[in-house]
Amino acid sequence: MASATLDPTPCVLFVKTDETFTQRASLDLQEAGYTTIALLEVQKSLPRFIELQPAMVVVDQTLAGESGFNLCRQIRKIGNRVPVLILMANESVEDRAACLEAGADDYLLKPYRTETFLQLVRLYLQPNDPPSEQLRFGELALDLTTRSAFRNGRSIDLTMKEFELLKYLMSHPREVLAREQILENVWGYDFMGESNVIEVYIRYLRLKIEEEGEKRLIQTVRGVGYVLRES
Repeated sequence: MASATLDPTPCVLFVKTDETFTQRASLDLQEAGYTTIALLEVQKSLPRFIELQPAMVVVDQTLAGESGFNLCRQIRKIGNRVPVLILMANESVEDRAACLEAGADDYLLKPYRTETFLQLVRLYLQPNDPPSEQLRFGELALDLTTRSAFRNGRSIDLTMKEFELLKYLMSHPREVLAREQILENVWGYDFMGESNVIEVYIRYLRLKIEEEGEKRLIQTVRGVGYVLRES
């Protein structure tokens, strides 16, 4: 694999990730214009990180004899804010909390998914994009530029109105929004459509963002409207 010290293009460093993941991710990154380096010796990962100064680090949650979170903590301890993604086989509340506590920017779930990985790479390696270009709520993210969403390692295709509805909900997290508010802000003051249009689109959104047993984020508040919250 190419060396970041000899190539001016951004380098992504993989630390103890499994061979299949590394190969597929490296090919996708190289096609996107990045160089990649894979480290198999965990003990030398921090010195090599300091030497290479990569643009991003992808580290497996479970390394030989230690946790991938430890490497993340070491990187943060020396004051480096390079984006760090943790590769995990399973997701739990404890794992997500551990990622945040270790200073990781995000996490990826196995098996490898091209679209999700490249979306995260573009998100963290495009510093010229203003923060307002993406909304995030837990594991759900909405890209305002591409008008798409992704959650838990998968891309979600949205229609224009689904996008506008989700954008409005994500712009007001944990705030109970009345049906009238949603109609005015998503469909417009002069909307003359069916009265149950919100319910229909909420159902569409839930089907798309709650696949594979994911927990419900769009909650119904009976007699009032809807709210985006964890439970």
